[in-house]
Order: sequence, then structure tokens, then C-alpha cells
Amino acid sequence: MGMRALVTGASGFLGGHVVKDLRAHGYEVVAAGRREAALPAGGATFVGDLEALATADVPADVVVHCAALSSPWGRWSEFEHANVTGTANALEYARRAGARRFVHVSSPGIYAAPRDRVGIREHEVDPTRPMNHYIRSKLEAEALLRAAAGPPGSPEIVVLRPRGIIGPGDPSLVPRLLRVHERVGVPLMRGGQGLIDLTAVENVALAVRLGAEVPGIDGEVVNITNGDPRPFVDLLDQLLVGLGLPLRHRRLPARAVYGLAAALEAVCGVIPGRPEPPLTRYTVTTIAHSQTLDISRARRVLGYAPEVTLDESLASYVAEYGALAGGRGSRAADGGDRG
Repeated sequence: MGMRALVTGASGFLGGHVVKDLRAHGYEVVAAGRREAALPAGGATFVGDLEALATADVPADVVVHCAALSSPWGRWSEFEHANVTGTANALEYARRAGARRFVHVSSPGIYAAPRDRVGIREHEVDPTRPMNHYIRSKLEAEALLRAAAGPPGSPEIVVLRPRGIIGPGDPSLVPRLLRVHERVGVPLMRGGQGLIDLTAVENVALAVRLGAEVPGIDGEVVNITNGDPRPFVDLLDQLLVGLGLPLRHRRLPARAVYGLAAALEAVCGVIPGRPEPPLTRYTVTTIAHSQTLDISRARRVLGYAPEVTLDESLASYVAEYGALAGGRGSRAADGGDRG
């Protein structure tokens, strides 16, 4: 297409897939990230991290902002710097570079609540009670972008909220589950029947490209998932069986575990160094309760249709896991090493 895209967070999981997808569709890609060595092969130009964008003199037609500090625990100052100030810096770069479109990757964590929420639409957000600093920072970043929209010369802004990104290279979602599985077994609350919405990373990269290309969508906010929500226990067991790991579950009462998580957060919040608690309210909420997103706006506005199925994505992760285990298969002993 002869267009140039700058991708922040390009050395990360999602950013790396976005870089590969854009290059495969004819874009010249400029990569901003913390680790040049981690960039996908293929010739993207590296300009440094988000701080380097303050002085970068590189024109771009599109800016894709994937970079973020994502964690259920941490200091507000760190999240504010990475996710709020970082977004402001990326937007300022987009203005200076003359970009026509700014695609921002936000988070459906902003919908989190300790109850079932099914078919959540984009406007169904309560910004008054964020469950953690990460969620607060993503809310503030979106508010910053809304306030910045409109002036002549500003890029068009499109916000994507992809849910539960998985696939080969996943450094967070599945590895966290495998670490818990290795130590004590994965907790199942409410029988593990809470519906989980996941998204293959390739489908998020597709949505990013559509967000960069589809005309007339300035100011749109869209949910992105695979559109295939399933009970948590079914997804967990499918993954564990694929990896050759035993089905280790711990059935626990959701209300009591949520209360315990709140107590642990309170204690860790006053301990010097504020260590991350072994359990957080956000983690309990994501596995105990149904949270599914309505993606009808993505289908209507972007023409989004998932290309990689959930089963294919899980199979890709399993295949990568086996390869990284050195060809020793998916035996349980290997699970602790990978997780």
C-alpha cells in the first residue's frame, strides 16, 4: 500500500505480531520498543523506546500504540508514566509526524467487576471505581485521547479493546496459569463455568490493520475478541490436555476468595516495597465470573471477522511449547520449566 506505520511496543508480544502483519500487507514499518533484539525479523526500522519518540524525526502515515505496562499490581506512578504519559507522547509524535490515523490499543479490563457481565458494549464502562492502577491508567489514557480529538491537523483516533490475547509467544496469560498450575493447581470458582472471551493475537493484528485503513471511523471505540466465549474450565482443560499436563483443579468459593484477595491487597499495599500479592481481586474476577464482549460494532464498523479460530490459536501455543521444551514433548515435568 506504500504507507509507513510506526508501531510502539514493537518488541512485545502483540506489537511484534502487528509489525509482521503490517509488513506482510505492504507497509513500511518503523518500530519503537525497549529491545531491538526482540523485534521480528524482516527489516523494520528501529527508533528506540517511547522516550526516544520525543525527538524522533521520522514521518509516518499511521501510528499504532501497543506499548503499555500491563500488570494487576504496581505503583500508580509507574502506570501513569507508562500508560498515560506514554500515550500522550505517542500522540504528540503522531501530530508532529503528520500521521493521519492513531490506533490505540486499550484494554477491556476497564469493564472488570465482581459479577457476571455478558455481551458488554463499548459504552458500558464505569470509570469511577477502577479495580487497580492498570485499569485506572487505561481509563485515563482513553480520556486523554477523547479530549485531544478534533483540532485541525490532529490524527484521526481509533481505540481498540482486545480481550485476553493468546497465541504463540504469549508471555503472560497462559504462562501465569501454568505457574499456578505447577504450584498449587488452578483455582476453579463457581465450577469454572464463567465464560471467558479470548482473542487470537493474529486477529488483534488484523483489527489493528483495519483500524489503520478503514475510512470514516474517527473517534470509534471497538471491542475485539474471537467471538467464541467458552467456560473457563473447558478452555483450561483443553490447554492442559494439549500440553500433556494433569488436570489439577482447586475448587474454591468465589466470595471467600475475593475477600481474601482484597485482604492480601490491603496488606501488601502497606508492606515496604509493596510486593505483589499472590492473589488479586482482578485475577479472581477474570476467572470466577463471565465477561464477554459484544463485537457487533467491530464487525459493522471495521468489517472485522476473526481469521484464526480459538482452537487453532491454542494449538499454536501448544506446538510452540513443545518446540521450546526441546522436543521432549509436553510432559508434566516440562510444564514448570516453561511456565
